[in-house]
This record gives sequence, C-alpha cells and structure tokens, in this order.
Amino acid sequence: MKNCIVAQSGGPTVAINASLSGVIRGALESDKIDKIYGGKNGIQGILEEKLVVLNDIFGDGNNGEDMLKLLESTPSMYLGSCRYKMKDYTDDSADYDRLCQIFEKYDIGYFFYIGGNDSMDTVAKLSVYTREKGLDVKVVGIPKTIDNDLMCIDHTPGFGSAAKFIAATVLEMAHDTYIYHIDTVLIVEIMGRNAGWLTAAASLARNSYSQAPHLIYLPEKPFDKDDFVNRVKDLIGKQHHVIVAVSEGIKDAEGKYISAQGGRVDQFGHVMLSGTGEVLKQIVLNEIGCKCRSVELNVLQRAAAHLASETDIDESICLGKNGVKLAMEGKSGVMSTIIRDCEKPYKVHYDGADISMIANKEKTVPLEWISEDGTDVNDRMERYLRPLIQGEKKVNYVNGIPEYIMMH
Repeated sequence: MKNCIVAQSGGPTVAINASLSGVIRGALESDKIDKIYGGKNGIQGILEEKLVVLNDIFGDGNNGEDMLKLLESTPSMYLGSCRYKMKDYTDDSADYDRLCQIFEKYDIGYFFYIGGNDSMDTVAKLSVYTREKGLDVKVVGIPKTIDNDLMCIDHTPGFGSAAKFIAATVLEMAHDTYIYHIDTVLIVEIMGRNAGWLTAAASLARNSYSQAPHLIYLPEKPFDKDDFVNRVKDLIGKQHHVIVAVSEGIKDAEGKYISAQGGRVDQFGHVMLSGTGEVLKQIVLNEIGCKCRSVELNVLQRAAAHLASETDIDESICLGKNGVKLAMEGKSGVMSTIIRDCEKPYKVHYDGADISMIANKEKTVPLEWISEDGTDVNDRMERYLRPLIQGEKKVNYVNGIPEYIMMH
C-alpha cells in the first residue's frame, strides 16, 4: 500500500470541498491507499511540508461520515489555497526536487490536485517530471472553477452553484429595481475574465413577469460603448427600468479590457480586473443622466453555500472519487472529467482526459450561443445551463447561522 496527498488551489468555490470529500471517500475505500495526507495551502504548503493526516479527521473512528457531509456543505477550501506558479523544471528544478523528496519521505504513490486552469498547469508539469525521473507517483487533476473555462469537460464543479446564485440574485435585484416608477439602470458585474459563462447564467433569472437582465454582455463579443448607450436609452423609453449583466472581462473592438487599470497583473500574468460595472455606470450617468447603480457580485458568487446546487455538489463528489479511480487504474497526467450524455433527461458519466489537452487552454462560450448583436444569449445556452442549477442541498443551521467546518 502507498499513501496519497490531496491539495486545493486557486480561487474558492462552493463545491471544491465536495470534490475533496470525493477524493477522501475514494481513498478510504481503496485497498491500495493507507494514509491520506492533506497539503495545507496547495502546492506551496506541500513544499513547506505542511501536511495533515485526513484519516484522523474523516476516518470511521471519528464520526467520519458526519464530518464528510459537513465538509461537503462547507464553502471555500478546507485545506486552504495558494496561487503559486511552478517554473519549468528545465529552467529551475528546485521545487520539483523538493516535491520528490516529500513524496519519498511520506511514501506517496498518488497526488491529487483540485483546482482550475493554473492548477492543471501544475498537474501537467509535475506528471511529466515524475515520469521522466522514473518516480512511481500518479498525478491526477480534479477540476474546479466557477468560470467554467476548462477544456475536455462539459462543465466544472462550482459553476452550477455560482450560476444558481447569480440567477437568484439577479431576480431578487430586479424585484428591488421595479418598485419605483422612475428611470433606473442597474449594472450587475459578474466574474469572468475571458469566458462569459457566469454572466450568461444571469439569463436564468428570467421568468413569466420579468425579462431581466435586459442586456447581457460577454467577453466573447466586442463591447461597443455607443451601441450600449443607444440600447439603454431605447429600453428606458419603453419600460423605465433596465438591468444589465456584464462580465468583468468585456473588451472593446481593439481587445482592450474596459476595466483594466494601470496594466497590473497577478503572478500568473493575468491582467487584474475590477470596476467594469463602475465604468458602465459612469457612461450611463454621463450620456443618459438617469439614476444608475452598479453592483459587483465579486466573491459572493463563489461562497454562497446556502444556495448551492444539489447537482453541482453531487457531481463534485463523484469527480473526486473518479479521480481516485483513475489513479488506481494506473493513470497519471490526467484530469477527472464529466461528460454529458443527454439533456432531457439530464444524464452524465465520468472519465479522464489527458492533462496536455487542458493545461493553459481556455473554453469560452461558443459564438453561436450568443445573439448576433452581442447583447444576449439564446435558447441553446438555456438548455445547457438549466440542469446544472437543479436541487438544493440541506444546510444545517446553528443559532440561525449555517454550520460549516474549518481546519484549525
């Protein structure tokens, strides 16, 4: 028997702890895994040898099933996170050599990394290095990102719950907006650098009495300021209230981010975005002059466990367990994936995909799912999204507040 390490990385979601639970469940059930180590704060914590034995917390002798269920309903990341970019080992192998030392010291045969695009880059690099060094460690990626922009997977864990939160929140804000009989514009800024999946989910807020959001702007189509102003003016003339859903990463025809300020980038080289909603608010105030409010959902859309999608949580657990299954089959350099078999009734199955087809690539919204004028999405998007937000997970409350779990 060998031991395994699991860690989490990148931005949090409502479902990433459910994937962690899936890995733990799969490892506990395996006759090939003894100890389950958790790496605190991602790959960076493993490099610093910050490990915890998860069997001691979630094993059968410690009310393990109850603890796992509590973990599955807890938002964010139980093990903590990091944003640490590993260099190419041909340029600097220090981190890789250190990881191999850790793996050998703790008799690690399996490494599971739960994260998004940048985490899959780590999986790709580490799987190649261990293979070239002849180290028998299976390296498997477990997908996570509310952005829904990973390749080779129908949808990513965390996205369905974020989509559910966005749709419900936009509907509630529409109710707030409609009460006054005055010209009002509400700008709702939603996460999404280059992929508009989250913003597209705002379309699910529409029902028999409300068509909000009335305009939807995604990064996949160029944003035209003059056209935006004209459309808002036209809508105000007809209905007094205009609600706009906009991705933080919308760009003009030259490919320049509307919100980019000073060219700041993070450690992965991504432009740091903020203020798109405020930019559009100022345009409305300057060009139209009516009442306008900008709301940035920000971290709320990735932390609202009280409004999680049951489908999302259940699938996240399955993807974690499937990742262990892939490793037990001797596979390395792969990511656990979900494939949609049918929309009505909704049905999926789980598989694995070569990490080289995923790392450093990005899945954006198909242009054919966006209206030709770039201000809405069509029925194809609705059919894709609707199954992902179905069901509600029971959340335990203590003294009126949700009960969660946190590592001490």
